[in-house]
Amino acid sequence: MVSNKLSDYYEALDRLQKGQTLNVPKGTKITKDAVALEAGRGRGSIKKSRPIFHDLIQLIQEAATTQVRPIVKAEEKVAKYRAVADKYRLLWEEAIARELSLIHELYELKTELSKLQSTKVTSFTK
Repeated sequence: MVSNKLSDYYEALDRLQKGQTLNVPKGTKITKDAVALEAGRGRGSIKKSRPIFHDLIQLIQEAATTQVRPIVKAEEKVAKYRAVADKYRLLWEEAIARELSLIHELYELKTELSKLQSTKVTSFTK
């Protein structure tokens, strides 16, 4: 059974695992010091030399190995935003292609119109 003295530490570890921290930044790496700070205690208050912390230290080590690293999350964000950027780059390139096509068509029509205007048209009026 968890003593009242340790309950703050266990609750802090749980919050760190869930990413719902109160005293440390979200995504903080799970360590003994992080758990102590999240519990509102001082850094270094969880010591291996104290037998009361033995089970807590084991849980902290297990949680640290299973913690999703912020680097992985950052890489996922980069991939997500890169995909969005690629999408808008493709849309931009398609828009540029349409504009160039319209400019070319306009040039050809103007050339054709100037040829028609330069030819002499005779009037059939009396």
